[in-house]
Amino acid sequence: MGRCALGADRSLRFFLSIILAIFFVSAAHAERRVALIIAADEYRNVRPLKNAVNDSRTIESALQKLGFDVTTEANRDLKRMRRALEDFRNDAAGADVALIYFSGHGVEIAGDNRLLPVDADPSSLNRLKATTLPLEEVRETVTAVGKIGLVVLDACRNDPFGQSEGGESAVGKSGEGRGVISIAPEVKAEAKPGLGRMGRAENVLFAFSAAPGQTASDGASGNSEFSAALARFLPTDGLEIRSVLTLVQQQVYDLSRGKQLPYVESGLPRLFFAAQASKDALPERDRLLLAMADVTPDLRVEVETVAANADMPLAPLYAALITSDGKAMAPRQRQQKLQEAADAFIKVRADLRNFASSDPEVTALRQQAEAQLALGSFDEARALLGKAADIDGKSRDDLKNRFIERTLSEATTHYLAGGASQAQLRYDLAIEDYRKAVALYADVEGFQIPDEARYQQTLSWEFIGTLETTVGHLQEAGRAYDSMVRSAEKRAAAEPGKIDHQRDLVVAQNKVADVRKAMGDTAGAIALYQQALATMKAILEKEPTFGYLRDYAVGFNRIGDAMRISGDGPGALANYRSALKVAEFLAEKAPDDDGFRRDLSVSHSKVGLALRLTNDLQGSIAEYEVALRITEALAKKKPDDSELQRDISVSLNAIGDVQRLSGHNDRAFDPYQRSVEIAKTLVARDPGNTLWRRDLELALGKVADAMNEAGNSDGALANHRSAQAIAEYLAELDPDNAEWQRDLAVGHNRIGDVLMSKGDKSGAAAEYRAGFVIADTQLHADPGNAQRTVDAAYSRYKLAVAGVDSSTNFKAALAMLTGLKSQGRLPGANEGWIGMVEKAMAEAGVAK
Repeated sequence: MGRCALGADRSLRFFLSIILAIFFVSAAHAERRVALIIAADEYRNVRPLKNAVNDSRTIESALQKLGFDVTTEANRDLKRMRRALEDFRNDAAGADVALIYFSGHGVEIAGDNRLLPVDADPSSLNRLKATTLPLEEVRETVTAVGKIGLVVLDACRNDPFGQSEGGESAVGKSGEGRGVISIAPEVKAEAKPGLGRMGRAENVLFAFSAAPGQTASDGASGNSEFSAALARFLPTDGLEIRSVLTLVQQQVYDLSRGKQLPYVESGLPRLFFAAQASKDALPERDRLLLAMADVTPDLRVEVETVAANADMPLAPLYAALITSDGKAMAPRQRQQKLQEAADAFIKVRADLRNFASSDPEVTALRQQAEAQLALGSFDEARALLGKAADIDGKSRDDLKNRFIERTLSEATTHYLAGGASQAQLRYDLAIEDYRKAVALYADVEGFQIPDEARYQQTLSWEFIGTLETTVGHLQEAGRAYDSMVRSAEKRAAAEPGKIDHQRDLVVAQNKVADVRKAMGDTAGAIALYQQALATMKAILEKEPTFGYLRDYAVGFNRIGDAMRISGDGPGALANYRSALKVAEFLAEKAPDDDGFRRDLSVSHSKVGLALRLTNDLQGSIAEYEVALRITEALAKKKPDDSELQRDISVSLNAIGDVQRLSGHNDRAFDPYQRSVEIAKTLVARDPGNTLWRRDLELALGKVADAMNEAGNSDGALANHRSAQAIAEYLAELDPDNAEWQRDLAVGHNRIGDVLMSKGDKSGAAAEYRAGFVIADTQLHADPGNAQRTVDAAYSRYKLAVAGVDSSTNFKAALAMLTGLKSQGRLPGANEGWIGMVEKAMAEAGVAK
């Protein structure tokens, strides 16, 4: 939005130098200074304005501070405007200085400058002339009143007739239309927005806010740029007068991005005012504005073009032009330098807006720096950014001094919170706290931190893995244990001479192997277990302690477990016996150590299991009974020890299994029932413990098997379904757990067996089919796994017995079992299955 301006290309320097020369005259002279201010916003028939009256108040305040007796008239019609001039002429006559300031619309009609009151009527050219005030009347008034006359016109704020918007006469959008009276064509042709040159300014200075025939901005923030600059610079102490004029002119020029340049016509004698301060004492922005006044018009065009293309302020480019002595450059080089400066300004402005800081003081300083850059005050902007950097630097130094200490302290707090949550059996909260701890350890990864903290980091990963395993998230557990290995490797590499670090690495490797085994990768698990066992052997050779010897035995057991799962019964038995020898040695050397006694019980149980797999049933039951006696003795000393109770439950189940395999089904009921009761107690104690839930599932299934064999099919079916509900819960909880998936498949087969015994062949077939789908999926995931091959063969055998594609399923089952036997990989406990399948085929009339 704009106002009209008058005049040619003279600068305002002379005008404001006279004003300030007068304003700063010694008070001893006691000049009489008078001013009339007229402003119009509320036009009735042409485009209304927003800020003209605001500007009048701003200038009124500035003039009063300079000793003027001010009269202000706002939104007057032509009659009242003339009355105001007449009153001013009568009341202020004989003044030393007379100033009239007008803000509103102005036009030029055939070389005659006219100011528009609020009732200006553009319905015809004659009406417009009759309803507007000739500027000549203003000149006559100010000349009649004072020895020195000043006329300041902040006029022609936008086109009062809105001719750029077409011929419509309705009010435009947002109240910015031309009014309600149609604009006569002759008015459009003859009345030009803006004021023309005066041509006669004897003893009067005319100051216009814009060049002849040009519009001036009405302003977007309460004042026009011209009035705001005038009010800012007029009262400033210590400025050389002509410099004040230049500051106003260049301020308006810069803020309008070259669209508006104030103009002066003066008939006053040239006056001088001695400077009271050097230019160097001025702020950087004011020094730049003064320098801008010396830039030639052709260079201004170059600057304005680059700024317009980049949509940026003028001042930064003028600062670059002046500081780089661009005026002396060849045009092509200067153009390149101006474009380079524009690109750099656009980038730094965007960076200042995009790069946020959490410190409000830094943010405020950056915003202030951005504002100074737009004004071309680069030194001031750098100083502000320097202050921001000092704040950041001090904070960074303070943080650096305490960063490691506070980070480790916070990590320890989360580590302790994890332990507290674990004690409450809130596994989810414990995992969350331990993960917060390891995230903090990662923050100090590149720093030197105490080994104790590194160890705590390793332990945190171990606890996460253990808890994720407990809640059935094997993949998450595997990732945690992988991180545990990396943490342990760093500690071991940092201090290779410390055996404890090597042992921690062994523990971590075993944890990873445990997860691989649980997810069905037995070959990978065995390789890792053997690697850890070799490391333990090297540790023992350096330091043969009981603790390390015990770890060595555990390593043999881990390998035996993985081999057993893969179907390698003889390999499992060999490793279990190696572990048993170590356990016997430790129990003998430290008979009062309950931990070694428990290890001995576990070793006997594992040997018993391996003997069972190799079909040595008598040897198997003997080992289990030894294990049970040892565990029961320990449990009497510690009746609340959950792990000992679980060991008893496992031994009881194993004894019941072997009794049934030996043909003594009746002897299996008691150990099975005792095992169920123990498992129920443990689950009630900790419902979230998936290991104990699985123990209960297996115990219920064993009771069901014994019942079915004894002829109690209803009781068997009820127990199997209870067990299967637990199996389904666990399998859904962690679909990647191969062992749990196998439990689910076995459960389907056992329910199918009971249904077959009850004569429900179709129901049995459905259960067998569900079991086969799981077993076949597991086999395809690991085709070389002997146990999975046996499981799939058994499911096919059951389908055939139930009448589901009997020929195909019988033959497939037989081929799978005989294939394993020819390879020497058929578990001893399953060798009788070949004959079982062949017998069923013969009974069904299916050829081999």
